[in-house]
Amino acid sequence: MLVHLAVNNYAIVDHLELEIGGGMTAITGETGAGKSIMLDALSLTLGDRADSGAVRPGTDKADILATFDISKIPEATAWLAERDLASEDQQVILRRVITAEGRSRGYINGSPCPQQDLKALGGMLIDIHNQHEHQSLLKPDTHRRLLDDYAGSRELSRQVQLAAQRCKQTEQALHRASQQGEEQSSRLQLLTYQLEELDNLSLQEGEIQELENDQRQLANAEQIMQSCQQVINLCSENDSGSVLQALTASQQRLAAFKNNHHSLEEANGMLASAQIQIEEAVGELTRYLDHFEADPERQLQVEERLGFIHDLARKHRVNPDELTALQQKLIDELEGMQQQDLDAERLTEELEAFREHYRQLAAELSAVRHTAAVSLGEEVTRQIQQLGMPGGQVKVQLQPNDPQAFMPHGQESVELLISANPGQPPKPLAKVASGGELSRISLGIQVTTAQTSRVPTLVFDEVDVGIGGPTAEIVGSMLRKLGSSGQVLTVTHLPQVAAHGHQHLFVRKEQTDESTSTRIDHLSQEGRVQEIARMLGGVDMTEESLAHARKLMSVAQ
Repeated sequence: MLVHLAVNNYAIVDHLELEIGGGMTAITGETGAGKSIMLDALSLTLGDRADSGAVRPGTDKADILATFDISKIPEATAWLAERDLASEDQQVILRRVITAEGRSRGYINGSPCPQQDLKALGGMLIDIHNQHEHQSLLKPDTHRRLLDDYAGSRELSRQVQLAAQRCKQTEQALHRASQQGEEQSSRLQLLTYQLEELDNLSLQEGEIQELENDQRQLANAEQIMQSCQQVINLCSENDSGSVLQALTASQQRLAAFKNNHHSLEEANGMLASAQIQIEEAVGELTRYLDHFEADPERQLQVEERLGFIHDLARKHRVNPDELTALQQKLIDELEGMQQQDLDAERLTEELEAFREHYRQLAAELSAVRHTAAVSLGEEVTRQIQQLGMPGGQVKVQLQPNDPQAFMPHGQESVELLISANPGQPPKPLAKVASGGELSRISLGIQVTTAQTSRVPTLVFDEVDVGIGGPTAEIVGSMLRKLGSSGQVLTVTHLPQVAAHGHQHLFVRKEQTDESTSTRIDHLSQEGRVQEIARMLGGVDMTEESLAHARKLMSVAQ
């Protein structure tokens, strides 16, 4: 329940503080006095959009503070506790500051918060109905929202919407996966063929280098044999004198002197060592030649193998030694494509599960709606008949949607139909209802839905436009009845409605040569009589208008 409102430098209000009690509070005043300013300021604390035009001219910022008693609103208490914003006194203070530059800041119990949090919490605290809702009644979305509010199925409706959203997102993901699959079909075939070629190649690590070495060796076989034989001849089998013969002769010439000269002995040892190494080299070359043979067939195999490797490398536009890395890259790509196929299968399964979940929720929502639609139609019919449409009848029609459409708002569309006169079939509001009838229907719906609202504070901003006479007294009685079990704030221009208030706020303008400001006064009993008399007869009050005002109040109370 709203208990206190403080407004500073907002529009034409310089400073305003109001203590507001329970029951029905009537808010009246002359045209242009600013009756709706208080509610506009209140709406800002509830997260409505703000701009620099809200700031009183000549000031740097507007500051609005609304205090609510939440002792009987467990949802709000839990919401605040989850965010560590709760206070010990079972109250919550919503504050909004708007600068002259158009910047805005919101606060909950002194802590900065985003605008969305003000909206979320405000929706649990107060519900504002205004005359603009008359036109919104022509929109099917409004009809659905009203039915869900009346049925208490707003949360269920939200779950259906989320389920439909999941279905749509999964459908889109599956569609993308399917498109990619079609586009990649030819790529898959190419990958399979390329990997088959590389698999058949079976290229081993270091094989290219080995093949190239073998190729060089086999290609130069004859030259190698000749060179080896020439070396052997030079070292040991040359008739004109070999290296070994020369070394033997050299050792023999030095042998006679080696004992007398240490240096000659060392030189002779070196010659002996050289002789041994050359003999070993000759033995190694001989053994190599004994086992070495030219292999033209092997040479052909090596050249064919290398040719195939190089051809495949050119085909893929890589170096031969990069073929193994290419093969792994193609394997990774193929595995990725196969994973996409698995993802598509998974998405298909998920989509069916999400659709089944949607069907269950939507079926539950449909059952609730069908039951509530009958009750809502009957209750609104009763209300509008009291509001000056004795032959009027309202029907809430549920039209099934395509069961395969998975619509975000459920399996049916909702539309309010009206029959203004007995015997006429119900038709859409836009085709039947006049402006005055639309006002009555809107009020009847708002009163009906307010009775089932869990929000303790209800605000009605000039919803009685187009209504007068005895109907106005009925409206006042309805609002007073609503206020008896909660809190109702009503901006009205009808004395018959104002007379039903448990308390009365009077809005007036104060003008000086330099400024204009709005003031709001709590009216005493006599003040209320005078204000209702003014509303009845104008500025010049007479004894008749005063007497009429007293009578209205005595009947209303």
